[in-house]
Amino acid sequence: MRKVVFSMLVDNTSGVLSRIAGLFSRRGYNIDSLTVGVTADPRYSRATVVAKGDRTILEQIEKQLSKLVDVIDIKRLEPESSICRELIMIKLKVNEENRQSIISVANIFRAKIVDVSKESLLIELTGNQSKIEAFIDLLNGYEILELARTGITGLSRGVFDVKMYDEDGQLMDYDFS
Repeated sequence: MRKVVFSMLVDNTSGVLSRIAGLFSRRGYNIDSLTVGVTADPRYSRATVVAKGDRTILEQIEKQLSKLVDVIDIKRLEPESSICRELIMIKLKVNEENRQSIISVANIFRAKIVDVSKESLLIELTGNQSKIEAFIDLLNGYEILELARTGITGLSRGVFDVKMYDEDGQLMDYDFS
């Protein structure tokens, strides 16, 4: 099985997320990760979907997603030509004995401590999935009180496949040189 990250430009209208999720559930496909947020142009949102499957299933998912009315553009984010990141927030139980060692682990990963109390630390970390997993693994011996992950979001590198749309939603010829 292969994992693929699909980045979609979609209309920023109600029901888009439901239609995307519905496509997966109707066909029995699993969504590993799904993130959606408005773009610089408020008419559109960027949806990032991570799915696993064999080549045939992943091609079918891409074809079905591209058929959705709200999907303006869809592309696969290949690891060598894109940047993908995830955010994790993790709250750990701390005491005088382990506080400094947890802070040291956070510093190694360039994580931010965003909240401190006498009994807990809340740490924020952004990175690729392997960095996030390595961080969680190193914190395995400590008591994790709460953990939240955003899921993957990403963009392709450079400007070679950037598409710009005018006020009417028409694809524009855009010269980035």
